[in-house]
Amino acid sequence: MLALLDGGKSVKKLINQPLDFIRDSLAGMAIAHEDIIKVHFDPTFVYRTQAPTQGKVAIISGGGSGHEPMHAGFVGMGMLDAACPGEVFTSPTPDQMLAAAQKVDGGAGILFIVKNYSGDVMNFEMATELARGEGIRVVNVLIDDDVAVKDSLYTQGRRGVGTTVLAEKICGAAAEYGYHLPQIVDLCRRVNLHGRSMGVALTSCTVPSKGTPTFALGESEMEIGIGIHGEPGRERLNLQSANEIAEILALSIIEDTTYSRTVREWDEDKGEWVDVELIDPPLHKGDKVLAFVNGMGGTPLSELYIIYRRLAEICHQKGLTIVRNLVGSYITSLDMQGCSITLLKLDDEMVRLWDAPVTTPALRWG
Repeated sequence: MLALLDGGKSVKKLINQPLDFIRDSLAGMAIAHEDIIKVHFDPTFVYRTQAPTQGKVAIISGGGSGHEPMHAGFVGMGMLDAACPGEVFTSPTPDQMLAAAQKVDGGAGILFIVKNYSGDVMNFEMATELARGEGIRVVNVLIDDDVAVKDSLYTQGRRGVGTTVLAEKICGAAAEYGYHLPQIVDLCRRVNLHGRSMGVALTSCTVPSKGTPTFALGESEMEIGIGIHGEPGRERLNLQSANEIAEILALSIIEDTTYSRTVREWDEDKGEWVDVELIDPPLHKGDKVLAFVNGMGGTPLSELYIIYRRLAEICHQKGLTIVRNLVGSYITSLDMQGCSITLLKLDDEMVRLWDAPVTTPALRWG
């Protein structure tokens, strides 16, 4: 255990040296789950032990480290074929993504699932062009589900958050069932359009290499609409009860009326990047939903269930039927205390794919 000192204050972390944090963690994960994943270093990516699977569309995602188990913890049967972890809260590089694509390409094409953060978008676009130059068919789909803010320090447009996990599971199952690349691309777009998320922070997080909180939040304050990197949210309020917090988050999602978003995607016919307008109506009475209550890394599971209890009541009052749920810490911000809520409007196909077997370090059933 190392105490990092800064200005007389100490922060205790179960690490060796700050610069070795990610490498040590990935090496440990590979040993713990050697039947499921392997880790390649220089450039760094995590991939399925059996990769590549010939004739199967490969699913790849990635982003800055510090959000574990996303994305590396979701590599395995029924989800991702590979994940590219960057430095803490820093996008992975195009060479990581290209190397991962080369490793897991089974000849049926690759879907890149990309959270809408400027660095991720830019680097995945570069990797797409590099891969296509080598004859690997790659399509990017952006996830931009955060209803808190339209633009942030890290994005143009909405941030990609909790729906990313759900897209990786649903699209990963579709790939296992033999869906072709265009089918999976359309499915991923649909999941993104139907998913809406919002989060709250009760404390900041502490990046190991820095040793001090990323932002200042008073003892009696909370940040509504916080980003997973500690970006400012919609507003800062006095700390409220779990029921009140659940209401703020849930109603912000349910009452969100934004139905038109523009995303940048690769047009295979034109061979260029184009802006595409995507349209989806808000949630309505009678919709079936998957309710996802996510911990930000420092929140006990018992507290997440308190949030879920109130969320279930609100959904019932609004005429939404929860047919599937997920409660736990799956997209985190290091040791931040807080939570996020994601509601995904489901159809029968999505339910079937959500229920499909999955075996990864962080998510498994069936």
